[in-house]
Amino acid sequence: MANPAQGAKYRGSIHDFPNFDPSQDAEALYTAMKGFGSDKEAILELITSRSNRQRQEISQSYKSLYGKDLIADLKSELMGKFERLIVGLMRPLAYCDAKEIKDALSGIGTDEKCLIEILASRTNEQIHQLVAAYKDAYERDLEADIIGDTSGHFQKMLVVLLQGTREEDDVVSEDLVQQDAQDLYEAGELKWGTDEAQFIYILGNRSKQHLRLVFDEYLKNTGKPIEASIRAELSGDFEKLMLAVVKCIRSTSEYFAERLFKAMKGLGTRDNTLIRIMVSRSELDMLDIREIFRTKYEKSLYSMIKNDTSGEYKKALLKLCGGDDDAAGQFFPEAAQVAYQMWELSAVGRVELSGTVRPANDFNPDADAKALRKAMKGLGTDEDTIIDIITHRSNAQRQQLRQTFKSHFGRDLMADLKSELSGDLARLILGLMLPPDHYDAKQLKKAMEGAGTDEKTLIEILATRTNAEIQAINEAYKEDYHKSLEDALSSDTSGHFKRILISLATGNRDEGGEDREKAREDAKVAAEILEIADTSSSGDKTSLETRFMTILCTRSYPHLRRVFQEFIKLTNYDVEHIIKKEMSGDVKDAFVAIVQSVKNKPLFFADKLYKSMKGAGTDEKTLTRIMVSRSEVDLLNIRQEFIEKYDKSLNEVIEGDTSGDFMKALLAICGGQD
Repeated sequence: MANPAQGAKYRGSIHDFPNFDPSQDAEALYTAMKGFGSDKEAILELITSRSNRQRQEISQSYKSLYGKDLIADLKSELMGKFERLIVGLMRPLAYCDAKEIKDALSGIGTDEKCLIEILASRTNEQIHQLVAAYKDAYERDLEADIIGDTSGHFQKMLVVLLQGTREEDDVVSEDLVQQDAQDLYEAGELKWGTDEAQFIYILGNRSKQHLRLVFDEYLKNTGKPIEASIRAELSGDFEKLMLAVVKCIRSTSEYFAERLFKAMKGLGTRDNTLIRIMVSRSELDMLDIREIFRTKYEKSLYSMIKNDTSGEYKKALLKLCGGDDDAAGQFFPEAAQVAYQMWELSAVGRVELSGTVRPANDFNPDADAKALRKAMKGLGTDEDTIIDIITHRSNAQRQQLRQTFKSHFGRDLMADLKSELSGDLARLILGLMLPPDHYDAKQLKKAMEGAGTDEKTLIEILATRTNAEIQAINEAYKEDYHKSLEDALSSDTSGHFKRILISLATGNRDEGGEDREKAREDAKVAAEILEIADTSSSGDKTSLETRFMTILCTRSYPHLRRVFQEFIKLTNYDVEHIIKKEMSGDVKDAFVAIVQSVKNKPLFFADKLYKSMKGAGTDEKTLTRIMVSRSEVDLLNIRQEFIEKYDKSLNEVIEGDTSGDFMKALLAICGGQD
């Protein structure tokens, strides 16, 4: 595996060892294991520095020289996770996979996650080699063993994958793409119950190139990614398997980056998963996995392994990883292209944005006003009625409701709600009652009040709103506080950060498409200001900084996406990662927010929501602000990005992190479980 096919770029982290001598290596290993104790350092250094092909030659030489089985000797000398890792490296990939599957099927219960990971991710050739290796190693038929240990649609899909007959022709029929997208839609969303056979046939047999186009067509036709439909229509292990297949169709390397992250996040480490992936991908796509890992999780795979493991086990894993992408001066050539593709090919430009709160079909402002008055009259407050009405009406309907309440009762609904509710629930309900522009204006005012400034709120709002929204916020701010937003920002911030915020607050971002020639020039400016360009222009530093700020604050989103791509072509770096590395403070935070918003705005908000609830304590203000402001814009898309990245639904995290009436209201806005 260590020698790539002619013309192909090798993306593994382990290479053939130069001046390789299998007899000499066999002798070194024998010496390391001879006598009392063993030299584990020497064993790990040697085995992790050889390709799998070379390890097989070492095994043969060891047998010839000493009449002993090298794997058996390693097993007797080593122990625990380190032994499992080293022995895994000594097996050919197909036999390593066969052993993992045998272990997954043995004993009480089945390790479905292992079956899913291997069979969803391997190529036709790898599947054929796996089936043959299983037969050779255990004298058993793999298909028969899987049928005997699994059931239902999960079993059927595994058997289809086991055939290794996925089409490999890159010539795609446009008509068939449209037909498959329609068939999947009719088999799921349009059908009472689900036609699982259609999902199995199409996802189990069509080529990767074809299926990527099918997924695009499905998204265009339905307004939702295929993953959302799979979650809604399928369940259990079958759902997990089909989601894994879709992820591997989109990007096998991204699938494994996610698996590695989940293996190490939180308390405890899933060592079997960690070992299996590090062994199996070390000579295939480890560099791509590393780059995606760094881009997606804002830390290097190397650093996470280093912090999550220990001893010789850690040293061996780090050798397989092959380098730390957070190290100073690390140059990472082709893999940055993968980082670009990861979000460029995402839903960002094509998904129809959708909120979770929609106008009530049977809206009756008179009845609502009376119900709210009754809920707040007398002793005690009927919070359930208030939550139910306010969270199930659009903002336009709430404004109508305010007027009707005033007409009927001569009272200000906002004032009554404020006197009856308290704490987080009051902030949430009152936020929903304000028009969006006045709500944003109020959040900006609060961020600049009192001692200290809440820079994160200023950045979040000003970096993510459209021109029309920014202009409306300016008018609302002037109306409510008798001062221009620009003056407020000028008096409360300073330096480059002030200039960035004022530029964003003018709402003058271009709204056209991309200009490729200008995008290349903009990318050069970005490379020079971030100090990773090969050459410098004649412009001085201050002029470059102004141009860079102008690029990020005034270019259109489609144009900036092209700039980011040109930046990668020019530097082999992702612009977001370099900004984080080279800049600091509020300026860095503002630029990162702009870049993330351009790349994928719903994902930006999904990350903010996750961070507001993870760990000890909850940032209720951020949670409330985002749930209120995005509820009619793109909260459904945010939900989809949330579950995709964190493997748990927004609904589930809100339930686990909040309580009482505040939780009820948030869940109503969230709009459902994914």
